Amino acid sequence: MGGLFWALGLLPGLLLAGPGQAPPKLSPAPPAAQPRPPATLPADVELLPGPATLPVTGVFTLAFRLRGGALDKYSEFPELESFKKSGKTSTTTTRIVQGRRFSDLTITQRYVPYGEGEIIIKPFQLTVNGVVLRSKGATVRVVPAAPPNPGAITKPANPSAPLQAVADLDKMFGKPKPVLYEERADHAFLAVVADRPRVFVGEGVRVGLYFYLKPEDQALLAFHDFNDQLPPLLHELHQPTAWQEPGPEPSVTPDTVRHLGQKYLRFRLAENLYYPLTDQPLRFPALALTMVKFKLLKKPEPGQDNRLAGYKTYTSPGIVVAVQPLPLAAPGGPLAVGRFTLQEAISRTKFRVGESFTYTFGVAGPGNLSAVLAPVVAPWPGLDVYGPDVREEPAPGGGRKLFRYRLVARRPGVLPLDSLLQLVVFNPAVARYEVLRPGLRPLVQGVVATVEPLARPEDDPFYGPALAGADTTMQSLDVYRDVRRYADWLLIGLAGVAAFGWWRAGRRA
Repeated sequence: MGGLFWALGLLPGLLLAGPGQAPPKLSPAPPAAQPRPPATLPADVELLPGPATLPVTGVFTLAFRLRGGALDKYSEFPELESFKKSGKTSTTTTRIVQGRRFSDLTITQRYVPYGEGEIIIKPFQLTVNGVVLRSKGATVRVVPAAPPNPGAITKPANPSAPLQAVADLDKMFGKPKPVLYEERADHAFLAVVADRPRVFVGEGVRVGLYFYLKPEDQALLAFHDFNDQLPPLLHELHQPTAWQEPGPEPSVTPDTVRHLGQKYLRFRLAENLYYPLTDQPLRFPALALTMVKFKLLKKPEPGQDNRLAGYKTYTSPGIVVAVQPLPLAAPGGPLAVGRFTLQEAISRTKFRVGESFTYTFGVAGPGNLSAVLAPVVAPWPGLDVYGPDVREEPAPGGGRKLFRYRLVARRPGVLPLDSLLQLVVFNPAVARYEVLRPGLRPLVQGVVATVEPLARPEDDPFYGPALAGADTTMQSLDVYRDVRRYADWLLIGLAGVAAFGWWRAGRRA
């Protein structure tokens, strides 16, 4: 019956359409409104202030933490008075709660204090993904460094075993049955590695803190609270008797290396380059890192979290890098230590008397470029020296440093650059001093440049007659003071006339 009534209702429209017209189209019913997906919640950003008290050998940190979102852009950390920036670290912490994975990103800026005392940090603000984080400022107290405490870290009964402690997170995860889980052995370990066991004073040594993990053990371990564990580890790596250059930032992407013939994944937690300033050895203490270790379910069930989380602490043995003093037969003066090679260049091939040319003298290779000072050109009759202009091209563990001089020769002959310029360095590879001298001896051609006397003003065709006809009457030194006084009286008179005119105009109105 419903279909019959629908056909009768459609019949008048078909009759009115006529033979040349198409029947009217039925518009489809509008689709039912679909529920909108819930809006994505903005990422949670918070500012992490630094410690209120730290030793003079410690590191002050400012950081921000981004939860539940990707980092787009952020403004630079502020410059703090009485502190020097010492590199940034980026840490990603992954938490697994009831089978769900949460990631936190923390960007930390490190500062090294210049000295002891109370330092006032002024208010500042950071912008992270468009969110403005404001700090009201604080007061940081920098105290003297505490003496080292060798017994601060409890060593295991078996030094070869990295396992220190294991604690189940039963209370956090709601009392599962531990008997259903089994703990599998892992082959991970923490190590402080130096690229050489002995260095000279001023020679660089690269020291890194690494966590080694076999590829098949990735499902058993995860980083735990790495943002809070990293600053104390960096503090322990600090050396008060060495010039320290920060290396690359910690990376969550591991490198594949070979250790004792086996394949490992190596996570770089910290890496620095140290240049000893004294002959005291560099001592790196034992360090501890706590990881999350999972027990696996004996009979895995689909759709369930088949792991039970717990803690495991790994300890790295301490190392000592011996420092040898330099030989006593030093040529004198400050010198650089490194395996440097000489680099030189000159701007032309033909040299004339009175024409300037540039000469570049520099070094390249592994070593501390900050200790390479510009050599002084010895005085030479008839040679004018300008500069140098310094250009430094740093590279990991060394680089290149060039000094560009501009020279003008006033006399012809051979220019003995090897006698005028030299640089003394200590080569630790052969344990002896080396003197780097130029290998170029340009030949200057021409005649001795004579200095022509300056022309007298009386001989000039314009200034000569002008000076001859100039007035030689002495002028008073107070003439400008009198002109200023007359100008002041004139301005006062004009102001009076203007006031009188304004008064007359007001009376007429």
